[in-house]
Amino acid sequence: MVTRIERPGAQEWVPEGAGVEQLREAAASCRGCELWEPATQVVFSAGSPGARVALVGEQPGDQEDRRGVPFVGPAGRLLQRAVDEAGLDRGGVYVTNAVKHFRFEQRSPGARRIHKSPDLAHITACRPWLAAELAQVDPEVVVCLGATAAKALMPKDFRVTRDRGRPYRITTSRGEKTFLGTIHPSAVLRVPEEGRQDAYDALVADLRVVVEALG
Repeated sequence: MVTRIERPGAQEWVPEGAGVEQLREAAASCRGCELWEPATQVVFSAGSPGARVALVGEQPGDQEDRRGVPFVGPAGRLLQRAVDEAGLDRGGVYVTNAVKHFRFEQRSPGARRIHKSPDLAHITACRPWLAAELAQVDPEVVVCLGATAAKALMPKDFRVTRDRGRPYRITTSRGEKTFLGTIHPSAVLRVPEEGRQDAYDALVADLRVVVEALG
């Protein structure tokens, strides 16, 4: 068991004015919360640093933690299919997570690592990385995939189930941008088989709102 150590957050590890690649390199040394200790590695981002759209998920999963790349597991493959079906250009999409290390439970050494959602403290600790990379990418639209990403970036009264697919104009350090929340693709995979297609279609519909917002 890892004992949580209270830390000041990631800000002291974030190099001022750094580009995305410099941020990625610096993040490997981050000790802003305790999640770095059991994780295999930091998982930063993927995609174009000049993308028009940023997709922000929750945290890396088991496969992402092992490979060091976000959204390469089953949820990532579903997201790629939804992006294509919605008509978004993959080359114009930047993908990252609100929390950069995998949080999990493991009952014994070698046992399956079970996903555990980040706490608000983890989201807060990691927010300087997210703010820095979004400032560098400067996307026109930011999509929050799931409640964790929404807690990091959307208004406090935002609720995914109630407000998904609705564009918000939010003032950032790079001016006013469009933000939109929807479900995380892993949530689609958790829906029983008989309702999964409807859940997937709703995700695609939300992503089509992004296409409309880009004009």
